[in-house]
Amino acid sequence: MVIALIFITALVSWYGFESPQWREKLIFSPYLAKHNREWHRFFTHMFVHLDWSHLVFNMLTLYFIGDYLFWEFSSLFGAFKGAYYFFLLYLMGGLFATTYAYYKHQDQPAYRSLGASGAVTAVLFAFITAHPMQSLMLMFIPIPIPAYLFGPLYLVIEYYAFRRGNTGVAHDAHITGAFIGIIFVLFFMPGYSQYFASLLDM
Repeated sequence: MVIALIFITALVSWYGFESPQWREKLIFSPYLAKHNREWHRFFTHMFVHLDWSHLVFNMLTLYFIGDYLFWEFSSLFGAFKGAYYFFLLYLMGGLFATTYAYYKHQDQPAYRSLGASGAVTAVLFAFITAHPMQSLMLMFIPIPIPAYLFGPLYLVIEYYAFRRGNTGVAHDAHITGAFIGIIFVLFFMPGYSQYFASLLDM
């Protein structure tokens, strides 16, 4: 499942690099979604990226975190149901990552966004919620940080970048994706939520 998502995303993104006109048909445009009823853009934006660095960063995170979570879902729920839950998590992360942008920019023809960041962040925060004691690292801070600290730190950085604006990055998508990942685990994996709550009481 994870390798298939990475392969399809890399292939579609690469074709988009070669043909910007074709990529334009897939990226998220709230204006076109609303006024031209191009609802497919709520999903297709997840499979195209701005450049190779954007693609590689997202896919590396998906590979290292997503693969672990996928096999965990498969062991908990069975192969078919585990794959279904993982894909649902990924899809929901990408879909709901567009909600704020749609609300704010639906009447602005110039607004565009693309990439799997919302979906990947949903996977990342599902992992953080399920495994709060695991260590993770930020690329620019190569020091292992417990997941229960990494998550809030990540959200604080994203929030301040979002408030500052003009970064060229859809920080709202990252924040929304993070909350989707948290909610998904709490809803579908209540045992983990009880474990996380017990840690907070320590």
